[in-house]
Amino acid sequence: MLKFILYLFRWQLSTLTLAPAVAFFKHSPSIWGTKEDWIAAAVANLIGGCIFFWVDRFIFKSKLIEKWEIIQKGKCFDCGKTELVKRLVLAPGGYDRTNDKKPQYRCQECSQKKLKKLIINKRIQM
Repeated sequence: MLKFILYLFRWQLSTLTLAPAVAFFKHSPSIWGTKEDWIAAAVANLIGGCIFFWVDRFIFKSKLIEKWEIIQKGKCFDCGKTELVKRLVLAPGGYDRTNDKKPQYRCQECSQKKLKKLIINKRIQM
């Protein structure tokens, strides 16, 4: 519940930019808007926050969506190239390497090969 309240509070911070935008497009007499503009922006942010809290929660915590860890410059576990490397952390079908003690990062090419191998072995389902 506390996370939800903090999320709504964070959404309300954007009222500072939304209310003047509403005032501009509504052709309000003041550049900062009227009381009604501020109330409208606050209510819109409250509704948006209530909707997107659950959408964001699904996107960022769902086990139905892949989760990758990316390092801008690292060494590929398979070929040894030093470049952008990544590793698959979570994937549908029970693939979970969140607590891996020795994570294996791979370049784009080797990562694709490993992903195809996992799909063939049916560890993950796309």
